[in-house]
This record gives sequence, C-alpha cells and structure tokens, in this order.
Amino acid sequence: MPTPPEIDTQLRTLLAGLPAFPSLDRETLAQIRPFAAPAIEPLLEGRAVTRREITIPGPDGASLPLTILSPPSPEAAPCVYWIHGGGMVMGNRYSQIDIPLEWLERFGAVVVSVDYRLAPESGGTALVDDSYQGLLWVAQHAAELGIDPARIVVAGASAGGGLAAGVTLMARDRGYPAVAAQVLIGPMLDHRNATTSSRQFAGDPGVWTRAMNAFGWQSVLAGLTDEVVPEYVSPALATDLSDLPPTYVDAGSAEVFRDEVVTFAFRIWAVGGDADLHIWAGGFHGFDALFPQAPISASARETRTAWLARRVT
Repeated sequence: MPTPPEIDTQLRTLLAGLPAFPSLDRETLAQIRPFAAPAIEPLLEGRAVTRREITIPGPDGASLPLTILSPPSPEAAPCVYWIHGGGMVMGNRYSQIDIPLEWLERFGAVVVSVDYRLAPESGGTALVDDSYQGLLWVAQHAAELGIDPARIVVAGASAGGGLAAGVTLMARDRGYPAVAAQVLIGPMLDHRNATTSSRQFAGDPGVWTRAMNAFGWQSVLAGLTDEVVPEYVSPALATDLSDLPPTYVDAGSAEVFRDEVVTFAFRIWAVGGDADLHIWAGGFHGFDALFPQAPISASARETRTAWLARRVT
C-alpha cells in the first residue's frame, strides 16, 4: 500500500475521540444507517426558515420525498438543489444539510433536498434518475417556490457529489433544466476505485476506506459489468465534460477520492471549462462535515461559500 499523506493534526486529535469506524458490509449496514440519517429539527432551531415536506412521483412512479427550506418570502431567489452523501447506501435528505443551510442564511437561497432511493435495495441508474427527477420538479415549480430559474445550483457531498455531477451531465445532455453552477464536495465519481489515493487508503485510518468504497459501488452496480456502467452513475467515465456550468470541486489530500477529483477538474479545464479545484492538505473524507469547528474545516466551508456567492448573488 502506498504511503498516505498525514491527516491534519487537529483533525487527527478529533478523530481519536470517536469510536472506531466499523467495516461496511450488508451485515453492518443496517446497524450503521440510523447514525447516517439525522433529524433536521435541531438544525432549524433559532433559524428564520420555512420548511415544507412534500412527495412527488419518481421517474418510475415511486414516491420521492423532497424537503424545501426557504427564507421568509423568497422572491426570485437562488436555489441550491442538495443531494446528500452516504456512500450510495445510507443517509437521508437531512444528511449534511447544515452545509446548504449556511447558504440559505448567507444569500437567501431556497434549499431543496432529495431523498433518492439507496443501494443495495435500488441500483443501476435509480439513484441518479431519482435525483434528476427532483431537479426537474424544482425547475418546473420555480415560480411557486420563489426561485429564479436562472440561478439553480446543483450541490452534493460524497455520494451526493457524484450524483450531482451525474445529474448535471444529464441536464446538459437533455437540454433541461439549466444549471447555473455545481458544487461537488469530496465527490464519489469513479466506480473503478483504482487510483493512487484509493490504494493509499485501503485500510484504517479513515472515515471512508477503499474497501468501504468498493462496497458502496458494488451495491449500486450489482448485475452490471464495467462495459455497461452509465457515465451518469460513474461520472469519471464521461467522455465529454464540455459545456458544463461553473464547477467547484474539493477534497482532502488524505482521502480515497482525492485523485479522481483532481482528474475530473483537469478534464474540465482540458475542454476549456470553468472548474475551481481545492485539495485541503491533511483533510480526510468528509472532514468539514464531521468536524465543522476545526480551523481547516472553517477555511474549506468559507472558501466554498465565497465561491458560490460570486455565482448566485
């Protein structure tokens, strides 16, 4: 196994205070899922936020829950369409929702978060199809939601970042809806799981290891072969990254996804695209979501927020 970069000293101290992360497999997944599906109520306390919970028909008719979080009386506001993380196998529409809530407070964005179906119960294109269907609904109901349809941002973390990239590719190829920007936070982009950074984090320490990543992808891709994996599911396979909206993409130096993130940004630049890449030295996967109070996390979040503010305000 190649020698991995060191984790930031303060993050390492914070990690040491947590219980050991269990292995991830079908047996442990049911035990882990409740911890990855938080309640939203504590996050909304004291905030001037209007909350709506709705259910829309999914692409195959299945129920697709959406949460809509709005500032008071939005009018032609920017929108952040949020896709949560969880390795494709866990989490819910409230996971990491504190990140887009910051954007609601900073520049009055309406936040819509989608509860896409999870693997292994659902697989193939189901997760990205659900995510695109939610975006489609948002664009079609922009006036009702108080949203400016020219300022819809697709954003997500980890698995949600990969799905956000897939959804944005899908919207580009289908010609609708228009996406003003995409924010990909430590995105899960490449099912091949074969980069140097993937091999560096084949085992502990880490929040998300190569073995966990393999389980997540295998859960999504069960029944498919490498020859038929759609690029919307594994965006690193996309042969054409031109005509994408401005893209913010970041990762830690000490995580599995580092190299696929860097490659994705390079490939956007290679076709003349607009990509802002940040690799945070010493950051492990999901560091700024798990420990937002750490100095490196505060820097990552503020840098991301400042970039987005320039695109939507």
